[in-house]
Amino acid sequence: VQLQASGGGTVQAGGTLRLSCAASGPSFSRYHMGWFRQAPGKERDFVAGISRSGGTTTYADSVKGRFTISRDNYKKTVYLQMDGLKPEDTAIYYCAADWAISSAPVERTESQYNYWGQGTLVTVSS
Repeated sequence: VQLQASGGGTVQAGGTLRLSCAASGPSFSRYHMGWFRQAPGKERDFVAGISRSGGTTTYADSVKGRFTISRDNYKKTVYLQMDGLKPEDTAIYYCAADWAISSAPVERTESQYNYWGQGTLVTVSS
């Protein structure tokens, strides 16, 4: 599967952005999907994940209650709705796909994801 992330930009603190990740190739609905981010000078961290069906989601504590991950399997797209943005959310955001059986947990570890998009930059000004 190939992944293309988009929707990044510059926004003021408290603002909103919605990231999209479009997939190409078959069997999108057989992948758990995740969003990760990498801030300048830091390692890449887990942000949010969603199961194949969309029925299970998980979030990093730092974004819980502000970000929402969702997916549309017909459009082969996963979204990250980001509300209440803070300057510390500034990072390059990556989407990733994990080939998984339906009963597998949604992974929060980078190494579990098989495919990665190119990243989209989010900048939050104070």
